[in-house]
Amino acid sequence: MPQAPGLWPDGHHGAQLVSVDPGYVREVWPLVAPLIERAIVTTGLSAFAAIEQDILVGASLLWVAWNGAVIEAAAATSLQQTDAGKVCVITACAGTGMTRWLPLIGGIESYAQAEGCRYVRIFGRRGWARVLEGYEETHAIIDKRLP
Repeated sequence: MPQAPGLWPDGHHGAQLVSVDPGYVREVWPLVAPLIERAIVTTGLSAFAAIEQDILVGASLLWVAWNGAVIEAAAATSLQQTDAGKVCVITACAGTGMTRWLPLIGGIESYAQAEGCRYVRIFGRRGWARVLEGYEETHAIIDKRLP
């Protein structure tokens, strides 16, 4: 089960990254579920119910960007063992005011490194590669709609 690393303050952007302790996630979940669901509906890459279940049982971590007054964004991560090594997957992320919280991904990257991950992987829109420094599109998920 992943361990929540606590607060990752970021003084330059007016928001801080908070990994929600799995013991308190049920209290925070109603506040962020609409954000996570919006991210999932936008991409169609996963199922909201599965991500919700993983977060609520502590198999995945819930992260929030908190500015001291409101939650600006929420993200979900899971650790996965692959043949290429351990990977921290950001399975969903959405919010408002992206320029204020986008740099907070460094906290998730630090967490992933501390957990022995070789990569941070993002399941999301293609545009994430354009706005995140150091990330590159290495694979594609392609679909063919069937009648």
